[in-house]
Amino acid sequence: MKTLLPLLRPHYWPTWLAIGTLKALQPLPVPVLTVLGRALGSLAVRLPLSFVRIARTNMGICLPELSDAQRELLLKEHFKSLGLGIFETAIAWWGSQRRIAKLTQLEGIEHLRTALERGKGAILLSAHFTTLEIGGRVLCDQLAHEVNIMYRPTSNAVLERFLMRNRSHQAKRAIPRDDVRTLITSLRTNEPVWYAPDQAYRKKGAEMVPFFGIPAATNTATSRLARMTGAAVLPYFQERLPSGKYRMVIYPMLEEFPSDDPVADAKRFNHLIELQVRRTPEQYLWIHRRFKGLTPDYPDYYKRKKAS
Repeated sequence: MKTLLPLLRPHYWPTWLAIGTLKALQPLPVPVLTVLGRALGSLAVRLPLSFVRIARTNMGICLPELSDAQRELLLKEHFKSLGLGIFETAIAWWGSQRRIAKLTQLEGIEHLRTALERGKGAILLSAHFTTLEIGGRVLCDQLAHEVNIMYRPTSNAVLERFLMRNRSHQAKRAIPRDDVRTLITSLRTNEPVWYAPDQAYRKKGAEMVPFFGIPAATNTATSRLARMTGAAVLPYFQERLPSGKYRMVIYPMLEEFPSDDPVADAKRFNHLIELQVRRTPEQYLWIHRRFKGLTPDYPDYYKRKKAS
């Protein structure tokens, strides 16, 4: 009980309310949740939120070939996708395995089995789309909870508790992003690890790697991990279909990966993400500040206020 007391402070009441509401609504039929999610997104995009400005900026950087009107339409669809993603997260956390199976189809699992026959583990290389949570849940269900999930801890202690509890229940392990030792151990014991290293990264091992032609601070550790462990690396992407169902695809292991150049390897994966973004542009997580630099002279695309 003592460990729960700090989580009951008024500061966390909105988080508890949001989580409780999602859990209560989760059993509703998917068409109803779809209407609610799209309505929530349509409301959010009209609010003076920093997320709206960030998404608009990212779209301008990455999709200059679109007109202003086309990008505004995409922005609205993206926030509807974000709203859907919130309810998809609820289904991923609390939905039954039977319900998940009815909603999803996983293709390419034979590629993962072939990779694991090598006996050196497998990195399922993914990226941050609004369908991220349900994509992770499908892997856990299909692989009999033997998959490990890498995740980035959040500063909200209540949300972190729920993320950790749900992912640990579904996966074999939920591994914090900085716990490299557990990641390596999992690969060396021939286990699959779901890993999405595509967000801005400015710690040791970061390099400026083009993403949609613009240099962005990028984690280049994937190729070093693959070289260290001998693990196969397989792209894994998911998408929401017009039918309201979901298609997840595990692609064949990358050939000649890793190379002798971690930056070239990261650029190769960024290109794969770009292709997936162009397939489902509204489903990419545009609200993340992807274009950050490693030096002060890098352009301030997001015009953040500097501390005085």
